[in-house]
Amino acid sequence: MTREPQGSVADATHHSVPAPARKHLSCAMRAVPAAFGYSMKESFMVLFGAARSRLVAGGIVAGAMFLGAAGFASAVAGADPDDPAPVPAPAPPNCTAADLAGVSAGVAAATSVYLFSHPEVNDYFTGLRGQPRDDIRDQLQQYMDANPGVHAELQGIRQPLTDFRDRCQQ
Repeated sequence: MTREPQGSVADATHHSVPAPARKHLSCAMRAVPAAFGYSMKESFMVLFGAARSRLVAGGIVAGAMFLGAAGFASAVAGADPDDPAPVPAPAPPNCTAADLAGVSAGVAAATSVYLFSHPEVNDYFTGLRGQPRDDIRDQLQQYMDANPGVHAELQGIRQPLTDFRDRCQQ
């Protein structure tokens, strides 16, 4: 009997799924995003705006790099060997990469539920597949302007990511 690599879908379901079904489950789980022509990352970017996601992640990484470089430079340039090193300010609570991943996963799950329970919205977003990014941006703006209820509901679902960005940017 062959065993799937540790950490795979089949490995995670090893105890709950019979051995013959594990292989098919693993293949099916990898094929779902491809069935719609999107990778999971592309789907997330279309629905949540890649620029904001990159802005939050880039801001967190750039901030960490800046604080680390500033702390090192001040320690090297003007530190007295007898004085203890200054203690950097702690990061705001709940602003780690793991926190961002958790918030993003929750928003993605809520968006999935929303789209499955609103087939017409799901069909619209699915229909954007394969179009140029600039066209998608324009079409999304027109759709949201024409459907303010959908726009408000999706903004409400995304609100935890907005709150995270606002809370964690320094």
